[in-house]
Amino acid sequence: MNPRPNPQAYNARMVGTILNVITVLIGGTLGLFFGARFPERMRHTIVAGLGLFTLAIGARLSLESNNSILVLISLLIGGVLGEWMNIEDRLEAMGAWLQTRFAAKAAGGRALFVRGFLTASLLFCIGPMTILGSIQDGLSGDYELLAIKAVLDGFASMVFASTLGIGVLFSTVVVLVYQGSLSLLAQQANNLLSPEMITEMTAVGGILLLGIAFSSLLEIKKIRVGNFLPALVIAPLLVAVLDALGLSLMP
Repeated sequence: MNPRPNPQAYNARMVGTILNVITVLIGGTLGLFFGARFPERMRHTIVAGLGLFTLAIGARLSLESNNSILVLISLLIGGVLGEWMNIEDRLEAMGAWLQTRFAAKAAGGRALFVRGFLTASLLFCIGPMTILGSIQDGLSGDYELLAIKAVLDGFASMVFASTLGIGVLFSTVVVLVYQGSLSLLAQQANNLLSPEMITEMTAVGGILLLGIAFSSLLEIKKIRVGNFLPALVIAPLLVAVLDALGLSLMP
């Protein structure tokens, strides 16, 4: 029988999410008062710096694999499944539908509040970096990726709050619940995953980080990273199959 979960262990897995909430609050507050004075070129430079840093982290994580062929197969199968399920377009469509639906029902000052709240919530919660960071935080307590996301969200909240108002700050409730839930679920899944499974999943996540950096942060080439998310599930499954067949991960 497993020992009773330690509340402090759960709190440790929430560090990245809590940091994200804090940066959104700080950025949103600054945006309410000083957002109009924030130079656009400075924002682009900061995002580019974060993109380069994300590239470095993605490259480092991708090299942790014990079998690069397994990572490649995971990405290919995951990409095919993602395209078949049309994950990227579904995420974007869901965000657009929610924004249109809620904004259409609101009126006056309430419309601006709802728009700010919904726009920020969707931006901060829908995307591969949110899922990757929350899983990484939950599995190992490593919140490095969520820390990068926290900085990005902080600057984004500054920009949004300067135009959409205080509703942006209330998006922190959604961030706390959504990301926190993903991290806690990942922590529970940690009991079912072997170190080898986590290693290969981490390597796949590193590749997806490279895609996020190239596509969203540096804007070098558009990559439908969301459609590769199933690869995070395929990788540990392939490890389990190899283990069941008595085959080694080492090439």
